[in-house]
Amino acid sequence: MSTANLSGLKLGNAICYSGYRHGQSPDSQTFPSVDEIREDLQILQKNWRYLRLYDCTLHAERVLQVITDDKLDFQVMLGAYLGPEMNNFGCPWGGTYSEEQLEASKLANLAEIERLIALANRYPEIIFSVAVGNEATVDWTDHFVPVSHMIDYVRHVKKHVKQLVTFCENYVPWQHKLRDLVPEVDFISLHTYPVWEYKHVHEALDYTKDNVESVARLYPGKPIVITEAGWATNSNGRGIEPHNSSQELQAIYYQDLMNWSAQSGIMIFVFEAFDEPWKGSPDPLEPEKHWGLFTVDRQPKRVMQSLYTLESIV
Repeated sequence: MSTANLSGLKLGNAICYSGYRHGQSPDSQTFPSVDEIREDLQILQKNWRYLRLYDCTLHAERVLQVITDDKLDFQVMLGAYLGPEMNNFGCPWGGTYSEEQLEASKLANLAEIERLIALANRYPEIIFSVAVGNEATVDWTDHFVPVSHMIDYVRHVKKHVKQLVTFCENYVPWQHKLRDLVPEVDFISLHTYPVWEYKHVHEALDYTKDNVESVARLYPGKPIVITEAGWATNSNGRGIEPHNSSQELQAIYYQDLMNWSAQSGIMIFVFEAFDEPWKGSPDPLEPEKHWGLFTVDRQPKRVMQSLYTLESIV
């Protein structure tokens, strides 16, 4: 289950990075500036070597450019965001679209895939892997893509890039729905969130291990990377009990993950670097907004306060 056999990839701290601040959002295409991204990467370079990006927008282009210009020691998993290609009536927050919307989304996905290929080929020294989509096949997704389409996309990308190719998804679809996709990817990228499944922090690591093992035993020898695992620091009760979200609990789970990563050799992309106020509902305590190890104002939460002080960031 170690990731050490991924083309000589060295184990290192890994984190999901999305740099949207107050008033910024990928939905409105209001992106962080080059200077804001530079500030973020200066913070992150102290503790992380691997970054995961979610899409191929101007945000990703700027991140890759800053890494290049500033000669920063980062390796990047670059993602392609795939929109819906089929209605998902099981999505609780709306996964239904008109035929015109679905057709437009398919065209946008094709363009995103081509941007992924172009950036991977432009930055071969920085981008170590590419992820063709994110949480697009799980039962509750609002951007459902059929597995057969995912297989076609992965095959197309593999023909045109030299990097490792994967798909990022919750652990459950890897157990059954994605079995035909597994031979196509170079490694499995798995998401695990015990707090979303009402687990107490002191049972969370064992639950995470069980999630990974439930997939690993189905595909002996197939490398697995955890591309999302984290703990929310606030909640309004939507999906996460308020008493089960805090900076103290986040710090406990994070340290448990890091200890396990060091012992097992499995790479874990912590979710996530900074809080993102654009996500979820307008409620300021919406849990989607509060997964960062740092606040949206780039201040370290409890989990990072032993490594970072206000003076070291400013």
